[in-house]
Amino acid sequence: MHYAGVDVGAITAKAALLDDNELVASAVIAAGYNRVEAAREVLAQALQQVGLAREDIARLVATGYGRVQVPNADRTVTEITCHGRGSHWLCPDVRTVIDIGGQDSKGIAVNGVGKVVDFVMNDKCAAGTGRFLEVMAHALEEDLARFAELSLSAQRRVAISSTCTVFAESEVVTHIAAGAPKAAIIAGIHEAIAARVASMVSHIPVREVVMLTGGVARNGGVARMLEERLERTILVLPEAQITGAIGAALFARDG
Repeated sequence: MHYAGVDVGAITAKAALLDDNELVASAVIAAGYNRVEAAREVLAQALQQVGLAREDIARLVATGYGRVQVPNADRTVTEITCHGRGSHWLCPDVRTVIDIGGQDSKGIAVNGVGKVVDFVMNDKCAAGTGRFLEVMAHALEEDLARFAELSLSAQRRVAISSTCTVFAESEVVTHIAAGAPKAAIIAGIHEAIAARVASMVSHIPVREVVMLTGGVARNGGVARMLEERLERTILVLPEAQITGAIGAALFARDG
């Protein structure tokens, strides 16, 4: 039997396919304007990897902001619950999940079976999210994929004091005009994100093991500075971006 989870977020749509015991396929695409079509396409891409059709899926669970727009889903589950479940499945020792997505960030405390026992989230401002990084990359005329590399090579960090994306962008422009090295500015951006997220998650019990999920988890600069702020090792797995989709697929599998 095969089971599917589809996570339609603010920026990307993700799909994960499970058989009874393992992850067999996954896909990530841009969500775009048409979330219904994005959900269909990302699932189709995952199915194609293993030669399956939609009718081969026993159950489908949808999650994420666009979960109600996933066609023919058997059930919808919140992304907080799915990230908790998916993180525990990937690493049963996880007790704290930090999910940084396109439009929000979350701190999630889970117990020994992956059930959410507490959470906190920032959904009122784009600062500390993937969208914040996209805005900063545009201001610096730099490929976002190179942010981690440049940040980790920085000899120093400039201060980005504003917690507002618009004002932070103005600070970045000021640093550019003053001749600050690009790497130092990017390191400062990452430090500002880490400070904001660390402050947010301090409102829940932060216990080992701490896992970073969401698209921003692919950015090693953010992960390293979060470790500095929290004074804890942070686990980042290859499946970080699809953790919510995996959690949804697990709910599909278990009914």
